[in-house]
Amino acid sequence: MIISLRKCLRALKYLLVFLVLAYAMYRIIGMLDGYIFPMDKYRIPEGSSVKVFRSGTDGDNKSEVLSERLKLFFWYGE
Repeated sequence: MIISLRKCLRALKYLLVFLVLAYAMYRIIGMLDGYIFPMDKYRIPEGSSVKVFRSGTDGDNKSEVLSERLKLFFWYGE
């Protein structure tokens, strides 16, 4: 079996070019990420908007809160 050095070098050259272009595309997409998705979705709302997530309960019974949440879940159909 004869292995051509010229063919191996050509394949290596194309592989190297492919890897360099793939890395460049990865870096370009990473730079565009900040431009495409600039806002932080977990920031504190501004103006008259209200954040509806409540992290703790104020002395309420936990099973009551869960049952209320389940009722709302089925009521809204989400």
